[in-house]
Amino acid sequence: MPRALDETLRALGEALSGATDDWWIIGSAAVALHGARPAAIADVDVLTTPDQARRLAEQWRVAPTPAKPHPLFRSEVYFQQTELPVAVDVMAGFQVNGPDGWRPVWPRSRVAVAYAGAALFVPSRAELIAILELFGRPKDHERAALLRSLPA
Repeated sequence: MPRALDETLRALGEALSGATDDWWIIGSAAVALHGARPAAIADVDVLTTPDQARRLAEQWRVAPTPAKPHPLFRSEVYFQQTELPVAVDVMAGFQVNGPDGWRPVWPRSRVAVAYAGAALFVPSRAELIAILELFGRPKDHERAALLRSLPA
């Protein structure tokens, strides 16, 4: 892992070690935690419940803010932690706008990845591929292809 991402993942694992609600890392950081090497990891995306997001925002002393309007994504609760080496985007009540309209993104699988003495949670490889394909952007298709290329 690049040093900045390593430091961020360590801090995230520590911050969420006592979380009472489910949470997952999704996006490019989750692809990396599954063992692939995405071209770039601009941020770490964390998906959780609204209550857990608010608790984490309070812990980090960050005020949830409305996410910028986006035609593809929206969240009930959103904030960004920018004081870590890699920014962390926290989303709760997260939805994606697909062919059938807005639909919630809430993984059914939860895989613990041991990292620096903490458990970091990601969707299963198959479910992460499905989520990335649902997002439908070229970079998401590339990430899904990276996951498919990994040995079983």
